Amino acid sequence: MIFQVLDNKIECVGYFANNKIVKEDPNSELTHTWDASPNFLKHEVDYAKIYAGVDNLDDLPLPDHLHPRWSNAKKKMKAFLNCLNKSQVSLEDHCFYDLVPDSFLNEFYQTKNEITDYVFQTYEKPVNYDFLKGVNLLLTKISGQDLIIDSSKIRTNITNKSDLSGVQKFLNSSNKITYNIFKSKTGRLSTQKNSFPILAFDKKFRQILKPHNHWFLELDFNANELRVLQALNGVEQPKEDIHDWNITNIFRGLGTRAEAKKRAFAWLYNPNSDDHLMSRFYDKNKILSNYYKDGKITTPFGRVIEADDFHALNYLIQGTASDVCLDRAIAIDKLLEGRKSFITAIIHDSILIDYNEEDRDLLKTLVQTYKKTLYGDFKVNVSVGPNYGEMKKL
Repeated sequence: MIFQVLDNKIECVGYFANNKIVKEDPNSELTHTWDASPNFLKHEVDYAKIYAGVDNLDDLPLPDHLHPRWSNAKKKMKAFLNCLNKSQVSLEDHCFYDLVPDSFLNEFYQTKNEITDYVFQTYEKPVNYDFLKGVNLLLTKISGQDLIIDSSKIRTNITNKSDLSGVQKFLNSSNKITYNIFKSKTGRLSTQKNSFPILAFDKKFRQILKPHNHWFLELDFNANELRVLQALNGVEQPKEDIHDWNITNIFRGLGTRAEAKKRAFAWLYNPNSDDHLMSRFYDKNKILSNYYKDGKITTPFGRVIEADDFHALNYLIQGTASDVCLDRAIAIDKLLEGRKSFITAIIHDSILIDYNEEDRDLLKTLVQTYKKTLYGDFKVNVSVGPNYGEMKKL
């Protein structure tokens, strides 16, 4: 049965199905909807947005019989939201469905149901649907969690106008993280417009983000993209820091770690690089012959990405590296079920865990789980801190 959740806030229970508004917990008879909701993650449901490959319904091309109806429904929705905003009614403090007429809810969600049905009838199920669904469910769970933004944690060295203006963006933003999983061609995460901007979080301001529990625990892959390159080439991973390994084994002991890192990535993402030392140890052409055909990259995680010769390797490595991190984040989330600790955010190649000391017995298992990728063990950097700006490596 197709349905739509009426409000994503945990305390606002209700859904629309069979032309009816039902203000109670969704049941197992509900099987298909547009997108996941923090209110309804436990039952087996299929999501139309994953079939369509767009995060926002507005990005979906609609047929003639649905386009004008959806456009009209959106206009009415915008009018109600503007009215509530001018009346200073907070949607954080009230359930949206209690503030607008049932007649509008029926019209809006019936149209959304028909669009959802259209997608399932029209689009083929992606080959990597199960993986994308797992990612979407985890990110939806994260979107239902409130962040603690503590303005008292602004460092005293933030004194100039530019810094004060910069930190204000984070203090005034939403206290929730909402991701977009389809905006990037490679699948690398981005955030929605109304999200807390966790992916653009200047290090100078990170101390304003505090955990609900005792600590933040961050698990971060060491040189994830270089390790993915070697993994796809079937080369065994160095156990140590890969940039230190490069200095010793490739660069003849010359240069600093920072210089080695810069040199490696300049070579990796420039197809015209003539760095012969890097090319002797890392083979870009070999993996392109396996994953790049007829103008398309097909990643090991089932993403199919149109690419030209210049961008092909970039898309393959970035897409696979991102999915390696997302795959491990799903495993960590399952490990934390029933515990007080939980994932706060996924930030590029790392995950940030709101860590409760009662889960101390899990620390070693968390690290081992994160490092054990589909392509062997990747070295993981582990950091902890009382807030996101004061993290120290273990």
